[in-house]
Amino acid sequence: MIERLGEVFTPLKELVAEVPVLGAEVAGNALWLWLLALAAAVLVYGALRLVQKHLLKRLRGLSERTHTIADDVLLEVLRATKRFFVAVLAILLVSPLLELTGTSADMRRWLVVIALTVQVGLWGQRAVTVWLEIQRERLLESDPGAVNTLQGLSYLFRLALWAAVVLLMLDNLGYNVSALLAGLGIGGIAVALALQNVLGDLFASLSITLDKPFVTGDFIIVGDLLGTVSHVGLKTTRVTSLSGEQLVFSNSDLLASRIRNYKRMQERRVVFSFGVLYQTAVRELEVIPALVRRAVDDTENTRFDRAHFKEFGDSAYVFEVVYYVLQPDYNLYMDCQQRINLELCRTFEERGIEFAYPTRTLHVAADTGPALVSVAGQELSKG
Repeated sequence: MIERLGEVFTPLKELVAEVPVLGAEVAGNALWLWLLALAAAVLVYGALRLVQKHLLKRLRGLSERTHTIADDVLLEVLRATKRFFVAVLAILLVSPLLELTGTSADMRRWLVVIALTVQVGLWGQRAVTVWLEIQRERLLESDPGAVNTLQGLSYLFRLALWAAVVLLMLDNLGYNVSALLAGLGIGGIAVALALQNVLGDLFASLSITLDKPFVTGDFIIVGDLLGTVSHVGLKTTRVTSLSGEQLVFSNSDLLASRIRNYKRMQERRVVFSFGVLYQTAVRELEVIPALVRRAVDDTENTRFDRAHFKEFGDSAYVFEVVYYVLQPDYNLYMDCQQRINLELCRTFEERGIEFAYPTRTLHVAADTGPALVSVAGQELSKG
């Protein structure tokens, strides 16, 4: 091999002849060949660093022009590429210049495996960190309480990532990790059985954080309990009820329930009924839907849907009204309903239309002839 290289690099061959020490064999290769590989590795390392800097510059410009997450993650992953990995990559590229056998070959393989697996772990950790940071910035505006949950879960991601990296490294270095995996599996099952409720709540917290069925500040109803979400934790979610006490829900139980989130309501549908006396004239019954519509239309933040003479009640003609409040705020809904009720009372009073009230009419047969008696809102026919 020295002779072939000497034919190509005549000056190098002459230098080797003049300096015999350069031809000395070190680990199966001449010393001058080791020096040549070292010089080539330095040049390749410099070239790779220049390529890395160029790619960083291009990706930085792309990241500033776009709003996608992918280019941001790719930029940070490239920034996480360590110099030792670039150096090992340079050594790997120039290693064909040498004839490595035995211990030298094993050392090269170990060096490459360790550098590659550690760098993959750093890339994965950086990608997870960037993604969590982006999610944290979003949650700071919409759900600050979930930031702590996301931060706690990030440690689990990193722990699982580095555990996989270590196992992969040991396996590629020739160690038998089957027994270790079996032990970890049995231990993991035991821990999972012991902490199944805690782990269930933990993953439920992750689901709440990512899926966002509710966030801090939302008004929710769970079963017959209701209140405003004040905190979403790793194990529990806390809700402040209308009466002031704090309700604590297990995250897993909470997700297993049917949740009604009133904060997500875009507009509120309102249905209400009222009745008028059976003595009301038909011509007045015909105009009541129009009167109701006018009362709704004159109220701000509402949209009229319908008003109908629905049915004959036990003691009244029953009308049903449907309208929408254009904002979900409950106090606004009550203000609108109050204005509509007052307007209907005012209009009906002007037209002589009377609202119905519960009444019963009893007819009692007698020889002396019928007589009508009214007591406390009840009409009694007495003979």
